[in-house]
Amino acid sequence: MAASSLRVLGIDPGLTRCGVGIVDVDRSRRGTLVHVGVIRTPPDMPIGDRLAAVAAGIRTVLEQHRPDAVAVERVFAQHNSHTVMGTAQASGVALLLAAEAGLPAATHTPSEVKAAVTGYGSADKKQVQAMIARILRLDAPPQPADAADALAIALCHAWRRDGAAPGASETLTPAQRAWADAERVARTYIRSGS
Repeated sequence: MAASSLRVLGIDPGLTRCGVGIVDVDRSRRGTLVHVGVIRTPPDMPIGDRLAAVAAGIRTVLEQHRPDAVAVERVFAQHNSHTVMGTAQASGVALLLAAEAGLPAATHTPSEVKAAVTGYGSADKKQVQAMIARILRLDAPPQPADAADALAIALCHAWRRDGAAPGASETLTPAQRAWADAERVARTYIRSGS
């Protein structure tokens, strides 16, 4: 990894499937795939064992690839509270492991991640997968969607690491610039009362 690159581990938390993806992003914001995978646990396994398996998988990735930062998808309310609980528990494990490793960690909302990589905060899974393949110059979109989501989370974090405010177009990717422009138009439209 070049000294000017940032290596980010992105995590799409979940108990059945926890996506993990690592990218190196250089100063020109070009991303390179380092690792992608999915940590799986069977639904009939006791919850403590499932969390331990997720932790072991994340710990292995941390040790093998030595990222500079960790980014986790922020848990949001869904209709299925059982799914939300498992996702929140896996997210907590990921954030704990980052803290234990002394790594800075952040969470990003699904819409923030989608906007960063596609320019559209409501993009669907296929759009995210297609853009990840394009951004990272892959022959095919990463499968399953959890793997692509993890890479998207890592890219979102790397691209926002300088804390650039929306509208600071010289530091935004084309997708982020398009999204910021759309938000600016929407705010103007709402303020004008049209």
